[in-house]
Amino acid sequence: QVQLAESGGGLVQPGGSLRLSCAASRIIFSMYTMGWYRQAPGKQRELVATITTGGSTNYAESVKGRFTISRDNARYTVYLQMSSLKPEDTAVYYCYPPGLTGASWGQGTQVTVSS
Repeated sequence: QVQLAESGGGLVQPGGSLRLSCAASRIIFSMYTMGWYRQAPGKQRELVATITTGGSTNYAESVKGRFTISRDNARYTVYLQMSSLKPEDTAVYYCYPPGLTGASWGQGTQVTVSS
C-alpha cells in the first residue's frame, strides 16, 4: 500500500528557511526515486527535486542552490530543506515517486512565503 504523508510547511518571511518531511511506505521508499513537487494557485504541479535510492539528486533551476533534498533510509523519510525562500516559492508541496503511476497523492503541506 502506497502511503505518503507530508509535513513541515508553514508561514515564513522572505529569506527564511523551512524543512519539509515526507514519510513514505517502506516498499515505495526502497524501490523508487523520490521527488518533491509543488503546485501554486492557478499553476501546474512542477517537480522541484528528486533523489534516487542511491542518493543522487537533481533540482529544478528555480530552486538550485537554495533547496536540498535528502533521505533517511532508516526512517523511510525524505526531506526538503528550503533556504533563501522567495514569495514565488509559495505553493502546496507534495512528495511522490516520479516513476510511479496510479497511486494516490498525499494531502501536501502548504508553504507560504510572505512578509
